[in-house]
Amino acid sequence: MRGAAVAAFVTALMLMEGAGSAAVAAPASGRPEAAAAAGETRTAPVEERPCPVTVPAGTTCGYLLVPERRDVPNSRTIKVGYAVHRAGGEAPGQATGQAGPQDADPVVYMSGGPGSASLQLTGLLTQMLPGRDVVVLEQRGGRYSEPRLSCPEIVEGIVDTLRTPGPTANETAAVVRRAGACQSRLESEHVDLRGYRTAEIAADIVDLRAALGYRRWYLFGVSYSTRPMLRAAALDPQGSRGVVLDSLLPPRARWYDESPGSLMATMAKLGLTARFDAAVAALNAHPAAYDTRDPLTRKRLTVWLNGDDVATLLAEAMQEPDVIPIMPALVDGLAAGRTELLQPLVDQAGDGLTSHEWGLYYAVQCQDETPGNSFPGSAHPRLFTGVVDAAVCGAWGLPASRTEPDALTPDPAVTAVGADATIAGRSAVGDANTRGTGTRGTTTEARATGSAAARNATIGNATIGNATTGNTAIRNTTAEGRATGRTTAGNATAGNTAIRNVPAGGTATRDTTAGSTTSVGRAAAASGVPILALGGRYDPTTPPEAAREAVSAVPGARFTEFAGVGHAVFLSSECGRRTIAAFLADPASATRPCDPGVAPYAMVRPGDLLLTSSVYRMLRSPVPLVIPAAFLLVAAVQLLMGLVSLLRRRGGGLSALAGLAGVVLGALSALSLSAVADPVVLAIGVPPALAWFGLLALVCTVLSVIEAFRLTAGAARIVPALTGMAFVAWLYGWLLA
Repeated sequence: MRGAAVAAFVTALMLMEGAGSAAVAAPASGRPEAAAAAGETRTAPVEERPCPVTVPAGTTCGYLLVPERRDVPNSRTIKVGYAVHRAGGEAPGQATGQAGPQDADPVVYMSGGPGSASLQLTGLLTQMLPGRDVVVLEQRGGRYSEPRLSCPEIVEGIVDTLRTPGPTANETAAVVRRAGACQSRLESEHVDLRGYRTAEIAADIVDLRAALGYRRWYLFGVSYSTRPMLRAAALDPQGSRGVVLDSLLPPRARWYDESPGSLMATMAKLGLTARFDAAVAALNAHPAAYDTRDPLTRKRLTVWLNGDDVATLLAEAMQEPDVIPIMPALVDGLAAGRTELLQPLVDQAGDGLTSHEWGLYYAVQCQDETPGNSFPGSAHPRLFTGVVDAAVCGAWGLPASRTEPDALTPDPAVTAVGADATIAGRSAVGDANTRGTGTRGTTTEARATGSAAARNATIGNATIGNATTGNTAIRNTTAEGRATGRTTAGNATAGNTAIRNVPAGGTATRDTTAGSTTSVGRAAAASGVPILALGGRYDPTTPPEAAREAVSAVPGARFTEFAGVGHAVFLSSECGRRTIAAFLADPASATRPCDPGVAPYAMVRPGDLLLTSSVYRMLRSPVPLVIPAAFLLVAAVQLLMGLVSLLRRRGGGLSALAGLAGVVLGALSALSLSAVADPVVLAIGVPPALAWFGLLALVCTVLSVIEAFRLTAGAARIVPALTGMAFVAWLYGWLLA
């Protein structure tokens, strides 16, 4: 009786405080979507904390306290990080569309990956969307959430596979071993990996709106996070003012199977199919070695990349708008054997490996993404990502998630794999032909966009490679995600079917949509929730064709493609940011605030550059700059002394001419380099005019030699001659070689 009394007292306190975590942890239906779908108003608790990153004034940070698994009664509570920037300093209830000093609906943003951080983008988002509250939500298990599902063991395994020149498919044992160590460590820390999947992340979004007191808000996702945002809109249609989908990863896309085709389609848009095939074939036959730094220890190491590895690296690099323009010249150089041109992207790739929380990434991918893919061994190119992810998911053996409705696909066409099916037993190289069949269009890959903050390697003032990256063996930060370029499966008309492969010996199920008109997601679409989708023309990760197709049949949804950019449009394009801001200001307006057909940079075609990696090498080690600096200094002194001699009528004409030639050379070279709109271009080459300007160096050197060997010349006259000869050798023998 005493125990019953204590229990009753505790229960009464919980009811009075309205913060019963047990009620939040165990909705009646046992599914994370159930409470929101049933219209329940339970509010998850929050707690404040200092912001872990630099944020604008007026921003507060905290944790959303939620169950690790909503489908398990009394599941432990985890903390999901978030930041709120209040435009006018009002309480959340004042920013919900009610009359007041600040009545713009707020927007909630989440980065992609999965596993990319979000909070570091708070400043960019508040600048992009002034006058409205901005909420930035981390993914559960992410960098600024607790627990943090990092997996440095997997990074070590990936690096190990790159130390030797063999095909990745034959070298996954190290990755599998390290992945098993990570899984064991996380489980020893009482992490239940089954709680880290898209359905739970979507439910976190819905819970946060209620916890912050907003009546409704806009949902903004990029790459992978378009998935939980779409699902959150379906779960919470009354609280969803509209949805922004940047680099959309259409639901139920077979991302891994479609990625090679999506990359090839992007190369075709660039007119590079033949040269790309030649480069991949040449490097598969003769892998190239690169000296770089270990992403974890920062020690020097040598990695070997074959053609398939390089194809993966190029796909990741194309997420950057300033890298896309150099792709034609770069691929042409690689096909011609100039493998050293890839060094900047190799160096940036290491940062990409530390830009994601790989425990979270694989928890999501292994439950939500890999089960619907067959990982065909005959795919061309054989992307590193698919090989490694198949190996890790095979080792982890997590159950496949059930297919859920969302705001784009209200009636899931495939109940693909049951909740108890597993991926266990999948080989490292995939087993397309042993687990059923089914092909569907093409898709691509997404990484990290994850975030612009993950762009760390710079050339001058320009960044090389990205953020986001993503999710490849060699990838970087940032906002990131997965994508598609497939023909729509799950939208087949009556009588048409599609077979989806089921992993781990399961049975294939038929994909039909005949008669499917009712669901939570259909209600969201029918209620008129406006949707804006954006895509980059040269995005091999989430191809724009797939996004356009996915939104074309949804009322209130529209798609805009942006020229000259790739993944994560809002990070790459000022026009993209303005387009999003205009949509949030008036979702019903179709007026464009700018022209999305204008590319930020012009394409650099073969022949537009003298290909060389020397400029990038100078940025890594400025020692070679000593020679041109000495030459220009001596030329300036030579010109000055020659002019003084002429004024004093003591000769000096040859010295003045020699110095003038050197100074003019420096000025013309500086003008030529400064005229390059995209400084990243200098990572792989220099303007051809530099070769012609070098003739002035020859003139300067010849005149200096003549002056030095005159009978009346002093010993010091030999200095300009020697520096001139050294500079000519440096220019034509090293810089332009």
